[in-house]
Amino acid sequence: MALIRIVTDSTADIPASIRHDLAIEMVPLQVMFGQQSFEDQVTLGVSDFYEKLQNTSTIPTTSQPSPARFLETYEQIFADTPDATILSLHLSSALSGTYQSASIARSMLDDQLQEKVIVIDTKTASLGFGFVTVEVAKAARAGQSVEACLQLVDSLLQKKKMYFLVDTLTYLHKGGRIGGASAFVGSLLQVKPILSVSEEGTVYSVDKARGTNRAIAKIIEIIAKDFQDKAIHLVIGHANAKHQAEEMAALFTSTFDVIDTKYTEIGPVIGTHSGPGALAVVVYPS
Repeated sequence: MALIRIVTDSTADIPASIRHDLAIEMVPLQVMFGQQSFEDQVTLGVSDFYEKLQNTSTIPTTSQPSPARFLETYEQIFADTPDATILSLHLSSALSGTYQSASIARSMLDDQLQEKVIVIDTKTASLGFGFVTVEVAKAARAGQSVEACLQLVDSLLQKKKMYFLVDTLTYLHKGGRIGGASAFVGSLLQVKPILSVSEEGTVYSVDKARGTNRAIAKIIEIIAKDFQDKAIHLVIGHANAKHQAEEMAALFTSTFDVIDTKYTEIGPVIGTHSGPGALAVVVYPS
């Protein structure tokens, strides 16, 4: 039986309890409030982040982990479990240099160990690959082979659909995602852009609606084109908006054959760009 260890980064937004239960190693990105630097979900938790965000006029910035941080993680895994193969799943390379840092770290290992580290560009973000990481960790624990785990990664990434919407356009504007005029008009009209991540791993606008309820209804309409008559798994992420996430789940449950529903909180790095109040949904067939 292959011994497989799973590594990811903090933008997967996997709850700490699940990471611990499944022995998923997490390498944090950095969040900077001015001159203060924090490790995403290590020295800066989700609730503390949104509290700081609410009480500052300066939008924080983010940065990828260094290759040295990944190298340290890989070397520690091999020290603990010399026979392991590492599957390292990360945020889209089109959105961050995190995948590149992990790849550089792999190249810094000796040749024999390099062959035992597989770095994966998931070409998506947040719960879009967080749920994949969790399912692969479960498969590895169940004794699945490396090849079977890699096939599962590909299958889940191909079959899943992910959409998200933001409560305010301020953070997309300040992060350089949209222009000031669009942000002003959109906020004035309560326009909620419905966003997704393309096959190339970039964020793009799918549609838009006035108000959160209409935006959620539109997402359900879009997803129904692929999953109306199929049993689905539902994963919902929220940025300090638990009540809205539960309401969103109820709407999905009343429309689709939902096998199970999982929630996760959108962490500091993704939350820096989405802002508080953001909602995200992932569905995939059983």
